[in-house]
Amino acid sequence: MLCQSVRNAPQWAPLHPWDWPENLWQRIHMDFAGPLEGSMFLVVVDAHSKWPEVSIMQSTTAESTIQKLRGLFSRFGLPEQLLSDNRPQFVSQAFQNVMKANGVHHITSAPHHPSTNGLAERFVQTMKQALKSARGQLSIQKHLDTFLLSYRNTPHATTKASPAFLMIGRQLRTFFDLLKPSEPRQIVQRQQQEQVIRHAPRAKDRTFSLGLPVLARNYTSGAKWVPATVITQTGPVSYTVWTAEDLTWRRHVDQLLPGHTSPQDTSSVELPDFTTSNETPNQKSPVPDFSPLLLPVAEVPLCLA
Repeated sequence: MLCQSVRNAPQWAPLHPWDWPENLWQRIHMDFAGPLEGSMFLVVVDAHSKWPEVSIMQSTTAESTIQKLRGLFSRFGLPEQLLSDNRPQFVSQAFQNVMKANGVHHITSAPHHPSTNGLAERFVQTMKQALKSARGQLSIQKHLDTFLLSYRNTPHATTKASPAFLMIGRQLRTFFDLLKPSEPRQIVQRQQQEQVIRHAPRAKDRTFSLGLPVLARNYTSGAKWVPATVITQTGPVSYTVWTAEDLTWRRHVDQLLPGHTSPQDTSSVELPDFTTSNETPNQKSPVPDFSPLLLPVAEVPLCLA
């Protein structure tokens, strides 16, 4: 009996890894880290994505721990399982009651066997080393935030994907993204803007008021430019015009020239009211009231209706 009482620990048992959860936030691992720089940290890691959540704790009581977990559950929802060690906060009756009331299966590791909760334990070691290496450079909260951004964006050794990509479906934007080539949308927008700038010296901005007489480019037989009247603006640089031959054309601003008569002559032009008539463009219509069309360009409405 005396010999047995001082025997070495038995040989390690074969590893039995935890099953990888199929869903996010299905099983979470929790642990306390510290004290470090005078602070304690509550660490929670999602077993599916390896996404860590770390809170600096002013108090490590069961009530404070429950309060922090409520905040996490409000963002990510209630997990199915929560794994922790046997700290007094985690095995207290108040903690157990909250887990049971919310349908969370609380699993505790065997006492003095931290490898059971290896996911949280490994992250705690990584976090401690990172925070110790920057001691005195930044406040503990600032350096914790910097570390978490980097960790969440780095591919995990197990999943080969970053916690951010598995958790929220994208990489987090960091300072290093400024060194990468721009996204396709940004490249296209920049090239379009450069094209506008190159075209600007040869271009002239032109606008036409509704009811204004113009010369419209003719692509049928006859004269190259024919008299017409602007009846509506269909886009930033496109108009619909009505010709003297009772036809309606849609023309780009580059296909229009200033009018064949002065604006005062528009009162004698008979324009069909296309907004209220069911007649085809080639049918005659009553002469509309042109008085609104003689307003300054800035006050002219965009349609006849």
